[in-house]
Amino acid sequence: MVEVAKLKKIKAIFFDVDGVMTDGGVQLREDGEWVRRFNVRDGIGIKFLIQHGYHVCVITGAKSGDVIKRIEFLGIPHFYRGIVDKTVVFDEHLKKHNLKEEECSFIGDDVFDLPLIERCGFGVTVPNAVDECLEKADYITKREGGTGAVRELCDLVIKYSEQGKGNP
Repeated sequence: MVEVAKLKKIKAIFFDVDGVMTDGGVQLREDGEWVRRFNVRDGIGIKFLIQHGYHVCVITGAKSGDVIKRIEFLGIPHFYRGIVDKTVVFDEHLKKHNLKEEECSFIGDDVFDLPLIERCGFGVTVPNAVDECLEKADYITKREGGTGAVRELCDLVIKYSEQGKGNP
């Protein structure tokens, strides 16, 4: 069930990458580069958020070229990569941009994401996340990571938040 009261306050959306924007799988090329598969509809959802003036940020442990190219292609203005302790970056980012936790949504799928899922005003996870995330999230997407979970969150935020005012 969607907690509309929490969604109404959302101004900023934070994303993990592996297991959220992707299905969590990687392919390793002969040259040592990692290759991930991203969902086009998820990308469109992120672009909608940006067009509606939402604060969009990615905090991820990933740091390979494919992730960098995807974030650049989508025009995501705030991107932190190679991050193990996401809470430190999150706290600094909130302070720098004058954001409150209750104004933020975060979607993640693993134990590294759990603190932000718990702290954000609308903590989200995917159905194939680790049990700890499933137990603590305010919302579990219907779609798995890499198959539309990000778009689902984007559409919910735009539909229910005061900033989106229901416009897709």
